[in-house]
Amino acid sequence: MAETLILDRAEIKALVSPQEALEPMRNAFRLYSTQRAVPALRVPSPLPAPAPSDAGAMILAPGVVPGTPAYTVKVHAKYPARNPAIQGVIILSSLETGATLAIMESGFLTALRTGLAGAIAADVLARPDARTVAIVGAGAQGILQLEMLLLVRPITRACVYDISADRAHEFATRNSSRLGIEIEAADNLDTATRDSDIVVTATWATEPFLHPVMIRPGTHITTLGADQPGKAEMSADLLRSSLFVCDDCDLAVTMGAAGGAGVGAEVIDAELGEVIAGLHPGRAEPDEITIFGSVGLAFQDLVVAWLAYQEALRRGTGHTVDFQRQE
Repeated sequence: MAETLILDRAEIKALVSPQEALEPMRNAFRLYSTQRAVPALRVPSPLPAPAPSDAGAMILAPGVVPGTPAYTVKVHAKYPARNPAIQGVIILSSLETGATLAIMESGFLTALRTGLAGAIAADVLARPDARTVAIVGAGAQGILQLEMLLLVRPITRACVYDISADRAHEFATRNSSRLGIEIEAADNLDTATRDSDIVVTATWATEPFLHPVMIRPGTHITTLGADQPGKAEMSADLLRSSLFVCDDCDLAVTMGAAGGAGVGAEVIDAELGEVIAGLHPGRAEPDEITIFGSVGLAFQDLVVAWLAYQEALRRGTGHTVDFQRQE
């Protein structure tokens, strides 16, 4: 009898330690760029009415990591006006038999793996003395990016900018004492970006809003918003004048930061996994501007889903369903 483990958001949050997931995720990026077994596959699609005009569905498959005996397929939807904005499931299956090992809520794991990727990229590409960060977009991912950065760098001060000033002030008030660092709400995007060593953009923007004149020399930028066609945060000039590192070269052009800015593969210097593996040197000068453009890849889902599944089995968490039951 093949039973499938069912895990909800609350159960998953108690199972996965971000600190313990950092090194497996870092290694998975390295393996993806050096031992790629299958190409990344993301299938985004708009949804018709009565869904809101900005709603979309997406499938990510297959998520594989060499040495992990399972793969993932993620099916989720993005509804920007809802909270949470991402809703769906990750299906974990056995590579050997195809049996469905687990079905997990996807929103938390998606946010976690995106936060881990941003932190790893900043740790790899930002200057060693980077201590201040600007968060552009005061949503759930902005908060998680800051939390994950604190795992890898001794951040001393943060500022947050959002098109909603109230949301930015709420972000600062709610998280400053909780995280134990100074957080200020910025009234001006230019001021926020020019005064920070690290800039993280996590927005729903459809037009580039960061340009070279807004970024001081030596800054590292992580851009997360451009993860499907029609979204953009970085200008073409900023990408051209920076060291641009992505998670996947093809997807960066078809639906990521490069494509969103209207440029092609000529602006891409390396994949993050290549820098981690030492195949590309990464930052070469203290005054160099570095950018990490993340589309988000299925193997990242597998890293955190596998950790959650293994810990759930160890603890006896969740409940099981036998989808093959005959009677």
